[in-house]
Amino acid sequence: MSLFDRHRQLLRNIQPLGVSGRVGAVRGLTVSVSDFPSSVGASCRIAMSGGEMEGRVVGFADRQTLVMLLGATAGIRRGDRVSLTGSVHTVGLGGGLLGRILDGRGRPIDGRGPLKAACRRPVWPDPIDPMTRKRISEPMGSGVRAIDGMLTVGRGQRMGVFSGSGVGKSVLLGMIARGGDADVNVIALIGERGREVRDFIEKVLGPEGMRRSVVIVSTSDEPPPLRVQAGAVATTVAEYFRDRGCDVVLLVDSLTRLATAQRQIGLVAGEPPTTKGYTPSVFNLLPQLLERAGRTAQGSITAFYAVLVDGDDPAEPISDAVRAVTDGHIWLSRPLAQRGQFPAIDCLQSVSRVMSDVIDVEHQAAAREIRRLLALYGEIEDMVSIGAYQAGSREYDAAIKAMPLVRAFLAQSLQRREDFPTAVAAIKDLHRQIAPLKSDGGLGP
Repeated sequence: MSLFDRHRQLLRNIQPLGVSGRVGAVRGLTVSVSDFPSSVGASCRIAMSGGEMEGRVVGFADRQTLVMLLGATAGIRRGDRVSLTGSVHTVGLGGGLLGRILDGRGRPIDGRGPLKAACRRPVWPDPIDPMTRKRISEPMGSGVRAIDGMLTVGRGQRMGVFSGSGVGKSVLLGMIARGGDADVNVIALIGERGREVRDFIEKVLGPEGMRRSVVIVSTSDEPPPLRVQAGAVATTVAEYFRDRGCDVVLLVDSLTRLATAQRQIGLVAGEPPTTKGYTPSVFNLLPQLLERAGRTAQGSITAFYAVLVDGDDPAEPISDAVRAVTDGHIWLSRPLAQRGQFPAIDCLQSVSRVMSDVIDVEHQAAAREIRRLLALYGEIEDMVSIGAYQAGSREYDAAIKAMPLVRAFLAQSLQRREDFPTAVAAIKDLHRQIAPLKSDGGLGP
């Protein structure tokens, strides 16, 4: 960083003194403030008779500044003083972050004392110059055999994990955090139930995963600005470790709840609701956040974003928008979960767009053959299950014979970790096992 760059950053983060206004009205969690010339996104503080309350500027209306509170409105009166505390949100960063649990402001909530920050960074930095990004050319082991074999992820790739509620998104992210081939995990739990936070940390993540992880938490009962900021804080933490030369895995659970929080902010600010009530700012926020992951000359951020699919409909607006930005998606199937296959990854509806760039030819051939067998079996599965299928078709007979081996490969216990070379060797061995079916009434040339 040059001398001028440091001065530019200083000017960007400098805070004006003495900017204040007065409360004019309260509607829900929104306060209208008069004579308060601040920018959208700025932090402020409302001085009440019983203490102080933090807020964020979310918009303007009728010469009033709209402030969304980070707490309840009880105790606020007309005329209370509102003071600007910061125009740019920053978070303290340092090596002591590993193993810590932070809130949406970047403050520790694990009872282990304050953080010793080596530096501070804005949580919404300038976009990365695309010409400084490196191509994705190396595989990253996820610790999940079905992903490494059938949907291989590259270092710096962004993947969406899609499913309805209760199909196993959080469990799959926990498996990646424990078994993934990464130096650091950064995990954002956004909009989760309070009960689920400790369950994820202690049961799903476990001590092994927590040692090399930083967890950022903003539960469903917190105000929308904090839920949105938690995603930005997690990404900023991941960028810090990436710039120190680490290969980082960023896990966000869930992106849908972050989008819902942004929708609430947009509606308060007066944005018109568009597709299914989501405001335009939601679809502007998603690429701003997701494009920050990737590979640079210093390191990489490989990101997995959980998307809660409304009504198991893959075409709902948030799912569609995320698929358009990410480099692939993993679809978790409710029927597979009900059958007892975990992780319930539907390989036919999932894709990794950089897989062919990071694996060898033999691996590609094995994955392609298994995908074809799954597609063939899917065409006759209903007939097989009711006993109506009559043997005789070479292609379908081979698919039926191969299916027990394929399902055994795709299934994996939650506690088991399988490194990338082992997963690749397993899918190649599976390919060799099903090859004799070609000469025994199999798939043809």
